[in-house]
Order: sequence, then structure tokens, then C-alpha cells
Amino acid sequence: MAKKSGGWLDTLERVGNKLPDASTLFVIGALIVIVLSQIGAVGGWTVQPVQPETVVAADGSVSMQLQPKGDPLKVVGLLQPDSVAWIFTKMVENFIKFPPLGVVLVGMLGIGVAERTGLIAALLKAFVAVVPPRFLTPAMVFLGVMSSMGIDAGYIVLPPLAMALYRSVGRSPIVGLAAVFSGVAAGFNANLFITGLDPMLANLTTIGAQVVNPDYKVSPTCNWYFMIGSTIVITLTGWFITNRFVEPRFKGKPEDEGGPPTGVEDFETVRKLSAEERKGLGVAAMTMALTLAAILAMILVPGGPLNGKGDHFDRWVEAIVPMILLLFLVPGFAYGFSVKTLQSEKDAARMMTESMAAMAPIIVLAFFASQFIAFFNQSNLGQMLAMWGGQSLAQAQMPPMLLMATFVVVTMLFNLFVGSMSAKYTLFAPIFVPMFMLVGISPELTQAAYRIGDSVTNIITPLNAYLVIILVAMRRYVPKAGMGTLVSTMLPYSIGFTIMWTLMLMAWMASGMPLGPDGPLTYSGAVAK
Repeated sequence: MAKKSGGWLDTLERVGNKLPDASTLFVIGALIVIVLSQIGAVGGWTVQPVQPETVVAADGSVSMQLQPKGDPLKVVGLLQPDSVAWIFTKMVENFIKFPPLGVVLVGMLGIGVAERTGLIAALLKAFVAVVPPRFLTPAMVFLGVMSSMGIDAGYIVLPPLAMALYRSVGRSPIVGLAAVFSGVAAGFNANLFITGLDPMLANLTTIGAQVVNPDYKVSPTCNWYFMIGSTIVITLTGWFITNRFVEPRFKGKPEDEGGPPTGVEDFETVRKLSAEERKGLGVAAMTMALTLAAILAMILVPGGPLNGKGDHFDRWVEAIVPMILLLFLVPGFAYGFSVKTLQSEKDAARMMTESMAAMAPIIVLAFFASQFIAFFNQSNLGQMLAMWGGQSLAQAQMPPMLLMATFVVVTMLFNLFVGSMSAKYTLFAPIFVPMFMLVGISPELTQAAYRIGDSVTNIITPLNAYLVIILVAMRRYVPKAGMGTLVSTMLPYSIGFTIMWTLMLMAWMASGMPLGPDGPLTYSGAVAK
């Protein structure tokens, strides 16, 4: 089959893949941060933190001005003696505390066993049997969006499953990865249900709103209607982008460059469940039901181990990774012993060892990525950039729709430098929420706009700690894949989601519909309307 051209995306891929290995890129990035931070420290770079304050003029008109708050934030030079000592003394801790590392290793213990016993392959066959091929892509995008119920669990579970599923039906596994990753990361702030993110965002928005109105409270449900609509828009947009841009690029590529698999003539035969597999699935389903029932009892029974609040979210949300481990490990063992792919506990231990061995590329990449992100945070460069940009936009004079669209773009750009959703909003909310309130924009609307900008560039920023996991997963099928392959594949989603989601926000503003229960669009005086 002749290789089709993907135009500028193929060019971007070729240029990107000529860059050094991802580990080397993180090393280079860390060195740049070190040098830049020292230049900033010597040059005396500072940003003055501010807080909005209301000012009442003689004619009774109310305005808001940004007033200095605390000491200026300075760049921390990473070549200073104390900083060099920090680099060496914190190197191991930076690695160990790298957010995805423990999550992935624990989660993959269970997933690895389920894969090696044959359970995942059987589940994929069963899934394909009930989902029409034309709806496979929207199903993947939708599952990715809904995975935010488990916070970051979708990054671990869904990409390898999507790749295996697409390959099983004779389609490019990279297309499956792209579809599900777009939903997991770029659609992170959409969902049909209230998730653990909503109370956290509402609390931060409340802090900003109370600068203007000390009695103002933001409800965790304030964006619910908008998030339901967002789930539909993201699913349809992801479906269109996959079918129109992503899959056509890979259809004409050879298998080792991400094209469809070759050497299997009859995919329908390969996908049929054998009698032994059906029996194993029945046993696995029974053990999964029992495991899930035990977990639900721990969550729902008053006084149960997972009932109530944890440090940041509900306890069950904070325990999601061990729950994933059990929900794959126990049925995986049951399936393996049923179909005889497991003969003893020694086989089980061997499969878990093999699963960890397969994680070696992620561990190596995570070490260098963790240092780069830690250096960037320690230098204060990301926070200072966010503060400077936030202050500039907060003082801009724009119509509300244009102001919200610009806020989405600013959040997108700063998401490339400050990966943490809560860290950015902790900086942004006390500035933007009160400033926008005085031009009639409700805190709830500011929060909704922030959620869009915080999501859509997650799939292309190197400061998304889980990006290294996606790159390693991609290399399983495309050994030569680099950052160019990943970025060129995901960039159409980032552009498409930005356009469609922002248009949806502007249409929502024009309609006057509330964003959710207790989710007004406008603010006037002490009462939101």
C-alpha cells in the first residue's frame, strides 16, 4: 500500500522525531531551567503578587484595582550553593514522589496479570462483539472523558486496552491510543457526573469570590449542566477528528510506523471467543462482582474503611489505584486458573515480575522527567510566568465573551508551563474571579472557562507527568516513536477541542442558561443572577 502523506502533521512528526530521545530532552530541559533560573536570579527578576481590592469613587461607582500583596516573588537560582545542594539531596525524593510513578507501577501489577493470563484479550473480544465497529471511536473518547471519575486512573488503564482493541479489529493501535488519550487528558474536566475535582475547584473559586463578596459560596454542582454538554461535544469532536485527520494518516503507514497490523487475514475468526474463554470470563466476572461488592461495602457502609472524607477527596477516590489493582488482579488470577494459563502461585509471581520488567522504560523516563519538573517548580519560573500573565489579562478591557475566550487561551498557554490544575487555579482564582465579577461575570463562569483551558493542552505539554507513560505505550507498537509522533498525533485534538469547546462556552453565555444548579452566568452587586 502506498504511503499517504499527512501534510504538515507528517512534517511535524519527522522534525520532532529528529530531536534527541525523550529522556535526553528532559535532561536538556532541566539544564536550560538551571541556567535560566540563575540568569533570572542574577538579573533580579521578580513578580509582585497582587490581590484585587474594590475602590469606591466619589460618584459612588465601584472599580477594582490590583494591590501589592506580600513580598515580590523572586527567581530561585539553581546554581547557587543551597540550590545545588537541594538538587543532590532531593534527587531521589523527586523521583520517588513523581506523581505517576507509584500509580502506574501499582496499577500495572494487576493489569499485567490480567493481560498475561489472557483475560484482557477475552474481554476485548467480548467488547468488540457488542460495539458496532463504526461506534468504536466515540466509545473510546467517551470512556476517556468519563475516566476522570477516578481522577488519573484513566491514564493507566485505558491506553493499553484501546491499543489492543484497535489492533484486534485490524485498525492502527495508535489511533485507539489517540482517541482514548484525547478523552482522558484533553477532556479531563468534562463528565456526566460530579467528580472529586468539583469540590476542590469550587473551594478555590469561593476564595476568589469572597474578595468581593465575603458571603459568596460556590457550589460543587455549579458547572454540572455545562460539563454534561461538554462531554457530548468532546465525544463528537474527538470522533470527527479521529475519523477525519488521525486515522487517515496512519492507514497508509507500515505497521512499524503505526499503521494497521498485517499478517492476520481473518480478524473475525481471531476475535471469536472459544468455549474455554467464555468459561473463563464467567469465572472472572463472578470474582470481579464479589471483589466489587466488597469494595462497595467498604465505601458505602457507615464507618467502613473507605467511607467518608480523606485528606483531599473522598477516601474511595484516594484509594482508586489499589482498587484498580484488585479489580484486575483477582479476576485475572481467576481467569488464569480457569483456562490453565496459571498452574500455581509461582506462575502468578512470574507474571507480576514480567509486568514490572515491562515498566522499565517508564521508570527510566520518569527519573529524568521528575527532575525536570521539580527543577522548574523549585525555580519559581512557572509561578512567576502565571502571575505576570494573569495580572496582564485581569486588567484588560474586553467584552465578556471575548474576555472569557481570551481567558481560555491564556489558561491553555500557561498549562504548558504549570501542569498542575490546582496549582494554576490557586494562582489564578484570587486574581481573575474577583476582577471578572466587577465586569458582571460570575465566579462560576470563570471556573467553567478555566476548566476548558486547563484540559485542552494536557495532551501536548511535557509538564503533563503522564505524557511519558503514553509515549512508552506508543513505542510498544512503534519502536521509533518520539515526541514528534506523539505531538503530531495529538495536536489536531488540542486545536479541535479548543475551538469547539470555546464556541460552546460562548453559545452558552448567549443562551443565558445556568451552568448548573447554583451556576449563574452573571454577577451583579452582592447577588448573582
